[in-house]
Amino acid sequence: MLPISVCMIAKNEDNHIEECLKRLKPCKFEVIVVDTGSVDRTVEIAQRYADRVFHFAWCNDFSAARNFSVQQASNDWVLVIDCDEYLENVNLAELEEAIDRNSRAVGMIVRNNPYSIQGVRSVMSERIARLFNRRYCHFEGIIHEQVCALDGREIETFQIPLTFYHEGYVSESGKRMRATRNLELLLHDLETKGPSPYIYFQLGQNYVSLNDLEKAAQYYQKGLAMDADPASAFVQSMVETYGYCLIELAKYDVAMTLQDRYEQFSDRADFIYLMGVIYMKKGIYDKAIEEFQKATTLSSCSRRGVNSYRANYNIASIYESMGKLEDARSYYKKCGDYTPALRRLKELSAS
Repeated sequence: MLPISVCMIAKNEDNHIEECLKRLKPCKFEVIVVDTGSVDRTVEIAQRYADRVFHFAWCNDFSAARNFSVQQASNDWVLVIDCDEYLENVNLAELEEAIDRNSRAVGMIVRNNPYSIQGVRSVMSERIARLFNRRYCHFEGIIHEQVCALDGREIETFQIPLTFYHEGYVSESGKRMRATRNLELLLHDLETKGPSPYIYFQLGQNYVSLNDLEKAAQYYQKGLAMDADPASAFVQSMVETYGYCLIELAKYDVAMTLQDRYEQFSDRADFIYLMGVIYMKKGIYDKAIEEFQKATTLSSCSRRGVNSYRANYNIASIYESMGKLEDARSYYKKCGDYTPALRRLKELSAS
């Protein structure tokens, strides 16, 4: 058994928590569940699977709840997950080696997030900080809490062989309720701590959840205007989501200003693909094709397909709109079993 405790906080998660706990069981981690006021079967289910279940009086502070859960662990190494995150892959031997080599650093899991684009279900992958030694780190921030060093130093990170699937399904009413609650906490954080790129990023994310893309774009713009590290995962996500908000709002000229960020993010297929979409929306097809082709040469990406079938599909669509049907067919074929591409190939064959 690895000296790792899995620490979770939960509230009304009876539709997720059983699957989450079932998948953890073969790893034989200690599992700690802290309930923050459930009125459904969350506690009953947790008691069947978890090693220990505790109760915490909710105080509108996620870090307080997280840190309480960490304090209940028997081990110093803690892995923090949410109830709607299901273990997909783990290498326990490599995980043990990784924590032996990185006593003060924070482990980054892979989280796969499903989403839909062009009517097709896809996945966006991200690295997030979730494994740490509680002797050196804890959580800070009342909302969208972050792992921080107890002594205030800049944390170092390392990758760990753990992958989770983020189910994340919430009804529209539940999503709106959660976003409204989070907005209040984020605005309180902004008022008490002052502006920061991270708070602006989370405000933007929250307004996306509320389907207010105008406000989301405003906060992303504010965050990017500050001195933010382009190597940070949240900054990379912010610039790309900002671009897609502008595209949805048909603010293509504003989106074109992201060219100024090109050198900072040109190693990411996601950003290069985004620039291709912006050029395509502006009708600058030669540049769009150039960017999509470049995206297929890059390996670093979060959204599946931006460096393969989705980039090739857009190239094919451009060629088709220009009447270059042979070129279009060639690129649709490069998309493999991507459903929209197969559909276009079938329709072109029938015409």
